[in-house]
Amino acid sequence: MDLSVKYMGLDLKSPLIIGSSGLTNSVEKIKELESFGAGAVVLKSLFEEQILFEADAAGKQNEFDYPEALDYIKSYAKDDSINSYLKLIEDCKKETQIPIIASVNCVTEGEWLNFAKRVEKAGADALELNVSLLPTDIEKSSQENEKLYFDVIEQVKAVVNIPIALKMSHYSSGLANLIRTLSWTKKVDAFVLFNRYYNPDIDINSMKITSSGVFSSPADIAASLRWVAVLSDKIRTDISASTGVHSGTDIVKQLLAGADTVQVVSAIYKHGPEYIKTMMDELTEWMTKKNFNSIEDYRGELSYKNINNPVAFERIQFMKYFGGIE
Repeated sequence: MDLSVKYMGLDLKSPLIIGSSGLTNSVEKIKELESFGAGAVVLKSLFEEQILFEADAAGKQNEFDYPEALDYIKSYAKDDSINSYLKLIEDCKKETQIPIIASVNCVTEGEWLNFAKRVEKAGADALELNVSLLPTDIEKSSQENEKLYFDVIEQVKAVVNIPIALKMSHYSSGLANLIRTLSWTKKVDAFVLFNRYYNPDIDINSMKITSSGVFSSPADIAASLRWVAVLSDKIRTDISASTGVHSGTDIVKQLLAGADTVQVVSAIYKHGPEYIKTMMDELTEWMTKKNFNSIEDYRGELSYKNINNPVAFERIQFMKYFGGIE
């Protein structure tokens, strides 16, 4: 049974990628993930906000009369975080065989140009740009918000030769058009659909803002499944489906919709790295039952273009269509 796929020009032994998380922050963990069948890993994101915050905090802990000393402390704290990340890439490339995809969470368009070059030099096979776009600024138009995507990919692609994946938000008034336009730039080698955000909740007893569920649920697959199916026929850029993949069945669904790969995190946190093998066994069992010898035999077979009733992916009024209520 051939479970191999190509993603951003990279050869993966399986379509299952372990997404950016605490699961991928050490060589030991990544070697274990590889042993159970992961096709690739995305290293835990280097958060621009976090590093800048830590550098600023390090500076404030040390009071100096000279601004140069304060700048040195901040610079050292920042470089220490980045150097640790680069060493992780180097060590992973020495001790594993699967593609190692670096990840950076971007909040500005200029801060990480030098870092991107260093990631490539350290040996990363690709770079995933995690651009968290939450359009909460009431003064900004959708075009102004989405310009960040174009700024980031243009500047990073100008300084690196390794493939770039753009992990993006589903917030857009014209999502399909936006992704197609980004694909036309030819500066993105893959789209990761979608970012999973921190979701707030309210504790009515303590009267404080808290976090809602950290892990995804199987029901969360619906959003990415819809957009993978809609877009896989319309763009020539690879798509990796993220969020809500909790079983081998879920992998099959995303592949049928047209995804090139899937990214899994929550299911591995819940069940352990050995669950990768369980998911792969489920995938293989289904392929055997359907007489498929490779993933390319069926990938995209149930995409928007290939099904008899594509409007099924566009329905948004549940009660009108299924509840009999006008």
